[in-house]
Amino acid sequence: MKLMLVMIFCTSVYQQCQEPHVMPESYNNWYNCMLAGYDEAKKKTVEVGRAQVNKDLIYIKFYCTPDTRPRT
Repeated sequence: MKLMLVMIFCTSVYQQCQEPHVMPESYNNWYNCMLAGYDEAKKKTVEVGRAQVNKDLIYIKFYCTPDTRPRT
């Protein structure tokens, strides 16, 4: 079973989260999907930047779920 990584960007200041964002890649197992989630969360946190993350108390949630997207 293939898995897809879903990420959700949130702010503690405004108590809001954006709509879930499905990452384009599929993963063959839970372990690889979870590692990708941590890697992507770190990359996105760095992209947003220290000032914005600290100002808005931004955090990123993620989860892996069966990939139900149509195969091409």
